[in-house]
Amino acid sequence: MTQVAFPKLLSSQIAFDIARSILDGFDKHYRLFREASQAAKHHFETANWSVAQRAARERIDYYDQRVQEAVHALEDDYAPEELADHVWREIKLHYIGLLSGHKQPELAETFFNSVSCHILHRTYYHNDFIFVRPVISTEYIETDEVLPTYRVYYPAADGLRFALQRIVTNFQFACPFAALEHDVQLVEARLRATFGLDKPESNQQFQVLSSPFFRNKGAYIVGRAINGAREYPFVIPVLHNRRGQLVLDTVLTDPEQIAILFSFTRAYFLVDMEVPSAYVQFLRSLMPRKPKSEIYTLLGLQKQGKTLFYRDYLQHLKHSSDRFQSAPGIRGLVMLVFELPSFPYVFKVIKDFYPPPKDTTRAQIKEKYLLVKHHDRVGRMADTLEYSDVAFPLARFSEELLAELRHHAPSLVEIEGERIIVRHVYIERRMVPLNLYLADADKAGDDARIEHGIREYGNAIRDLVAANIFPGDMLYKNFGVTRQGRVVFYDYDEIEYLTDCVFRDIPEARTEEEEMAAEPWYPVGKHDVFPEQFGRFLLGNAKIRRYFLQHNANLLTRAWWQAHKDRILAGEVHDIFPYPQHIRFHQPNATPAPPHAPPLLENLEHE
Repeated sequence: MTQVAFPKLLSSQIAFDIARSILDGFDKHYRLFREASQAAKHHFETANWSVAQRAARERIDYYDQRVQEAVHALEDDYAPEELADHVWREIKLHYIGLLSGHKQPELAETFFNSVSCHILHRTYYHNDFIFVRPVISTEYIETDEVLPTYRVYYPAADGLRFALQRIVTNFQFACPFAALEHDVQLVEARLRATFGLDKPESNQQFQVLSSPFFRNKGAYIVGRAINGAREYPFVIPVLHNRRGQLVLDTVLTDPEQIAILFSFTRAYFLVDMEVPSAYVQFLRSLMPRKPKSEIYTLLGLQKQGKTLFYRDYLQHLKHSSDRFQSAPGIRGLVMLVFELPSFPYVFKVIKDFYPPPKDTTRAQIKEKYLLVKHHDRVGRMADTLEYSDVAFPLARFSEELLAELRHHAPSLVEIEGERIIVRHVYIERRMVPLNLYLADADKAGDDARIEHGIREYGNAIRDLVAANIFPGDMLYKNFGVTRQGRVVFYDYDEIEYLTDCVFRDIPEARTEEEEMAAEPWYPVGKHDVFPEQFGRFLLGNAKIRRYFLQHNANLLTRAWWQAHKDRILAGEVHDIFPYPQHIRFHQPNATPAPPHAPPLLENLEHE
């Protein structure tokens, strides 16, 4: 067992002061983080959707802002020679002592790492100086507040219906329900039918997280039913109807549907947590296949998610022997993409130069990815993890991949002994490129898969448009298919807000020479989009063309795109439900789908 080398005496006042300063920076961050999460309840109650969206976007930047504040304070107050190696080791040991009794120790350790990595050279990125491994346990952390992590309800005492009504009313939403008793009856009937709760065991109970989960226009009550030795997850979405009253829209009981709600393709929740590790542990019991890194990320704690993901990645490297290779699919013009076949993620590196017709820069591409990070991804855009100075084992890279990296991104690659350092990389969940999915289905003569892929492509476009996103490059190669058959957009270098686009019809040619010209005979602005041109790139295959025109013909018309742009400019926030339409209790109260659009998310049974 490796022993930690503790100095005989922690004598440096500088080391203690720095440790205290870093922890103060984290405590400030988490206080502001919780205040934003607490304010989400008021935004929901007042149906102030634009403010809620803006607050969710701004909260994403809180962490980096506090890290920068801490780094600048240390750089201003201490000379580099005061931060010798032995001092920094002592800083970490003082910091560990300060975390005794802390309610968010794992987050505070990650904050320490973030500050340290801004100050130290990467050769110091090991456990003597930063928390490569966690030190403070997050098991059984007690809450100081009156509000526990979860409340427990016992249906046997007062009946299932009364227990369910108490679950809802205990959240004390400051706006009335339209018909709470009726909605509770619907929830009760579905729970009885799904879980068989008519045969109560001696310890039948409901455990419900004490804080609701807020995202977009919904609040979510998250809990589990326990009946004997069996546990059943459930989530109750609470929405506003058109009269501003609250309704219980459905109850999710299928673990796959609950996983959809917590998908990596969706925006982060706002939820008030004194002890986040307790929330993660509770959610992990509902979704045991979802890694803790993803759960932390979906709770808005994306830096902790990155930390846990990187630890998982290092563990995977130790226990695997396959080699990194170029990812399958058409090579991108701006990104070099590679993968480790045994690891379900891809690594994306921005190239140093881009051939025509690409006209962009590395800074602009990073801005596009940041746009997606801050935007509502509506289940149709993959979240990305962004890292700097990532070390890969050189022996695990093929000569071909190494040559590609050196040729396309020499400024981002450095060989350091037995390691290759990539200075900037995005990591995304691996998916099957849609063009390969369609080609394989066509080769196999599987028309049903082709139709499904094209329908899902159209659904993905519609959901993106409803969220004010224009993909830019509509080619199938820029979309991926998840393991459950959902189509997700993942190439962001040409992404734009829909409202910034100018949708046009192609003018009629005035002469035969204009009609036959290789270049457009009409002026084309930077933001001009001609939807009727999409078919030239999307409909080359006869089967694809048939299914595309059957399900998605409106995507080829300017009128359809312009109608959605006008709706967004008018201030409408469209409903995009993260669960199937057919399980909803209150479909008549939902905002109707835009004209000529098939129902949104109709294929969302699994993710």
